[in-house]
Amino acid sequence: MSASTPHLLDGKALAQKIQLELKEKVANLEPKMGRPPGLAVLMVGDNPASAVYVRNKEKACQKVGIASMGQHFPADVTQAELEVEIKKLNQDERVDGILVQLPLPGNLDSISLLHCIDPDKDADGLHQVNLGKLVRSEFGLRSCTPAGVMRLLAEYDIPISGKKAVVIGRSILVGKPVALMLLEQNATVTMAHSRTQDLPTVCRDADILVAAVGKPEMITRDMVKKGAVVVDVGINRVAGKECKSKLVGDVAFNEVAETASYITPVPGGIGPMTVAMLLSNTVQSYERKLAVK
Repeated sequence: MSASTPHLLDGKALAQKIQLELKEKVANLEPKMGRPPGLAVLMVGDNPASAVYVRNKEKACQKVGIASMGQHFPADVTQAELEVEIKKLNQDERVDGILVQLPLPGNLDSISLLHCIDPDKDADGLHQVNLGKLVRSEFGLRSCTPAGVMRLLAEYDIPISGKKAVVIGRSILVGKPVALMLLEQNATVTMAHSRTQDLPTVCRDADILVAAVGKPEMITRDMVKKGAVVVDVGINRVAGKECKSKLVGDVAFNEVAETASYITPVPGGIGPMTVAMLLSNTVQSYERKLAVK
């Protein structure tokens, strides 16, 4: 299946479009604010995948006109030291968004660190206050990956109201928030997980199937109803040809593409949308400061 296939949900192209929109917005707002928006990304240790993600975020910031204030800490940094740094960033008027790059080394409590972030600077949308606002359908910063899923569906005019949606995976990062966002748009939502009985039958009932489990290519053609919309949030590194690794999703793309009406590729689907929503959240926080000036 080629990138020109009509039913490919192209997150990469949409992310570029969003970045251009944000660049224009920042150019208009910066003279009024007297400074660019600022995003602080805190990374701990030397996780190679995290280092790639952080570099991508920094490049994306540069394209949009966001000042990237990355901080890299050694793996033996203490919880208390990180909490002090986050509290400094909360008080720093140049910073509109704060992100703690996950995963963290095992000696650190990521939930406590996320809760230290000022909810108005919670660029990743994972603070309990912002998740609570999502539950109540109130205005707040939304979790980036689920928000990226919803923005991509909207871009392609995928009808959601009244549709049956199945979300596989119940993490607080993706599964739970995306289920709430689909519910907010009047889908009938089923959440499936590792203890769901007869998962293939549950999946085949879905008009919209969101896979977010972190198991390479576990969603096969026999699990997908003909004409379903399939959103693959999984990013898994597996062995490829000549001992090189490759990225695959939670969906067996080639076979499911023959059945689905729309499908996201991996890479190039939800990954770029996550970064785009991170930038969007940062600019949103920046813009709100102007409103209260």
